[in-house]
Amino acid sequence: MTVKCALLIVICLCNIQLAGFAQFSDTVHYYANFSGTGNLNRTNTTGSTYLLNNSLTFQVSKKKFSINSMASHVYGENPTAKTNDDFLGILNLDILKGVQKFYYWALTSYEKSFSLKLDKRFQAGAGLGYTFVNTDNANLELSDGVMFETTDLSIPDAKGQTSYQTIRNSLRLKYRFIIKEKFRFDGINFYQPSFSDGNDYILKLRANFSIKLYKWLNFTTSFNYNRQNITSTENLFLSYGLSMEKFF
Repeated sequence: MTVKCALLIVICLCNIQLAGFAQFSDTVHYYANFSGTGNLNRTNTTGSTYLLNNSLTFQVSKKKFSINSMASHVYGENPTAKTNDDFLGILNLDILKGVQKFYYWALTSYEKSFSLKLDKRFQAGAGLGYTFVNTDNANLELSDGVMFETTDLSIPDAKGQTSYQTIRNSLRLKYRFIIKEKFRFDGINFYQPSFSDGNDYILKLRANFSIKLYKWLNFTTSFNYNRQNITSTENLFLSYGLSMEKFF
């Protein structure tokens, strides 16, 4: 076994993810999160197939506003080619979310994706959100708004263009449920159709299921699906590992 394969096995077994079951309390205003998950498959006939998923999150939570930032990178290879080299960075501001049901949000993001044939995408927009439930054990939110987007593609889209700008509707569903302080199911989903072309839409689905093993240690599985319909490209991957959290 090569050193590279050994390192990949160690990474996939460790799968460190700083996440957890706790919420912000009145005295907790900062949250830092680093995750490193993935999976590996190796045979003596076909070689190694692996996927590594790393992300870094930092949050500041106050009574009347919160700021959330996230950067993630997914890299994958199979025995014949690279499958993933995808980066996503998001900066999100929520106003009045902690004091009333309706709240305001603003978001900006940058993305590039080898698997989606996306050289770069920049989005910026704002809208309204509504919190249906927000307790220690359950959270359900729905938000909607308008996003401006500028995009450069690696391949021509259905209209033959590789660079364009558009205005999108951005619908988001976010949820979290905790059962007996041991099992957690959470996720965030985006549906972003263009106002000018109904066939030009972006779909992002992410769900996580965690089992608490100790106060700060959880076993976590994650599901991710992304589709860029204008180029008929999509990706789907599952990862698993351990999770840890830190509030301060």
